[in-house]
Amino acid sequence: MSKKIITFIIFACLLTMAACQSSNVEENGKQDMEETGHSTNTVTKQEKLGLPTQELQKGDQNAKVKDLQEILRKLGYKIDATGVYDADTTWALTDFQLQHEELLITGIYDAPTRKILQEAFEKVQDGKKTTSFTPGEGLAYSDKVIKNEHSIVINNPYEILALVNKEHALPKDFVPDDLVTPDVRFPFTEDLPKKLMRKPAAEALAAMFAAGDEEGINLYAQSGYRSYETQVSLFASYVERDGIEAANKYSARPGESEHQSGLTMDVTSPDVSFLLNEDFGETPEGKWLAEHCGDFGFIIRYPNGKESITQYQYEPWHIRYVGKKAAQTIMSQQITLEEYVESLSE
Repeated sequence: MSKKIITFIIFACLLTMAACQSSNVEENGKQDMEETGHSTNTVTKQEKLGLPTQELQKGDQNAKVKDLQEILRKLGYKIDATGVYDADTTWALTDFQLQHEELLITGIYDAPTRKILQEAFEKVQDGKKTTSFTPGEGLAYSDKVIKNEHSIVINNPYEILALVNKEHALPKDFVPDDLVTPDVRFPFTEDLPKKLMRKPAAEALAAMFAAGDEEGINLYAQSGYRSYETQVSLFASYVERDGIEAANKYSARPGESEHQSGLTMDVTSPDVSFLLNEDFGETPEGKWLAEHCGDFGFIIRYPNGKESITQYQYEPWHIRYVGKKAAQTIMSQQITLEEYVESLSE
């Protein structure tokens, strides 16, 4: 056998051995990826997909909430990843939304918020410094219990589920940043502050009025946002007229009025001459409102028979925006916001 043939055979054997080793390395690599569940690229992909796709809000408890909390922690929010959508998680989402004009300020984790959170997280993953927000810049974090003369002052006044009543007050200087005029009917033409609502509530109110119109329901918006200063004057006038005990049954002390939150609207109809009274509850508009307001995120805030809980008289005209999930639960179970909020901590 010639030297050329021997050399060729040896070279071919070496090539075959090299190919086998390469194949084994590739196969082992695939096996390792399957066993560990990730490679460098896979880690990035999995982390980018870490944000939940479903809507979440205060009171939810599951693994998806924990995923959300982990992402928020990586973005700089100093919250615990407990799997419980608590006050701290609500604060973080509210703060993030306040720093992005394109988002509704609710404290609820929804699809638009997910999109912007995803973009921010991708920048962090790529090692880029995100400049779109700074944790705590929109709404400073506080877990302190601050009390005024009568009530506890709410730390997160933007929270859609903020409980405003005789025990829980809004900060004296709170004026919502997102006040707008809803596209609905009013029984007056003047451009008054009481036409205003916070944007999430205003959009929901317009949708509800439009649905009512399709069914021949003639709703009118009468009174929405009311400043702290206005409530000071209003409550003082009621006390002067009826006395403090009587005034407390139908009016709120300054800071304790839901109207200051921007999430409330008093509604009426021509059948009651655009007044705000209990007769409204017996009109077609009042009955339709009680049946359908929950579908649009509103509740009858002071229902009949619940005066001992709300500490206010029955007001079929006073609706409060709390978001669809909470509203549908509250209205279907015929409970109050107080009872609903208490159930979230159980």
